[in-house]
Amino acid sequence: MRILGIDPGLQTTGFGVVDADGHRLNYVASGTIRTTQLARGDLPGRLKVLFEGVTEVVKRYQPDQATVEIVFVNVNPQSTLLLGQARGAALAALVAQDLPVAEYTALQMKKAMVGHGRAAKNQVQEMVRRMLQLPGLPGTDAADALGLAITHAHAGAAMARIGEVAELQRRQHAMYKSGRSY
Repeated sequence: MRILGIDPGLQTTGFGVVDADGHRLNYVASGTIRTTQLARGDLPGRLKVLFEGVTEVVKRYQPDQATVEIVFVNVNPQSTLLLGQARGAALAALVAQDLPVAEYTALQMKKAMVGHGRAAKNQVQEMVRRMLQLPGLPGTDAADALGLAITHAHAGAAMARIGEVAELQRRQHAMYKSGRSY
């Protein structure tokens, strides 16, 4: 199974592609989609670049499934809204290509990759490098995207089996503080 991970961002969106065969993982590709060449105020233009970039990645690497990071609430509500729009552009591109999409929080990915949810970016980078036997560290955005793909490769099958038995429910409400949900 080929899995595409997406770490959405308005300026830089990371992507990572891995092949999963049971517990064996093989690195396929990773990189970033950047919108920094456009004016900061050109939100529609940036969203278009993200949509087209994710679409190109899907067409080039032909993944079977995708996973996208769930946005958390920042201290700055404007930043949260902008990040949510970038995430929406990525999701729209994935579903437009008829890909099933799983979603994980950064906390879930970090717990799966490093063992605790407060892991630093460099810890995620190092674990991705080790798990995929890469010659060097991937960039931070690409490492997060690869981490999402790895998390889905390991947890996705179990979650699908649970979903077959009992309908999975999203939380209807939550309070957020310092990146944690209560």
